[in-house]
Amino acid sequence: QVQLVESGGGLVQAGDSLGLSCAASGRTFNGNTMAWFRQGPGKEREFVAAISWSGASIYYADSVKGRFTISRDNAKNTVYLQMSSLQPEDTATYYCAAGSLRLEVLPRSYAYWGPGTQVTVSS
Repeated sequence: QVQLVESGGGLVQAGDSLGLSCAASGRTFNGNTMAWFRQGPGKEREFVAAISWSGASIYYADSVKGRFTISRDNAKNTVYLQMSSLQPEDTATYYCAAGSLRLEVLPRSYAYWGPGTQVTVSS
């Protein structure tokens, strides 16, 4: 059974940094893109960042470009999201996703999802 489990969420103040991790188990995602999405209160789930299997291709949403960094460790089957200069509008549940062969921005392109981890940024 495939499982993605996010960790590292929490409550921080505006301007702080926070790192998220997502560990996959049950299978390896050889050749697969992994991604982060987020969903704020009353909002639709939105794309944050995606990284190819090799790490050579990375894509960010404009709203996080320059502040967030996605990376992965294939030996650990883990993807990371380092977030800096956090703002209240970054408050959301952050989800890890896997199962796409391309850097896709639509949630329906990913077959596997974690349960999410809450990030709250206070002003």
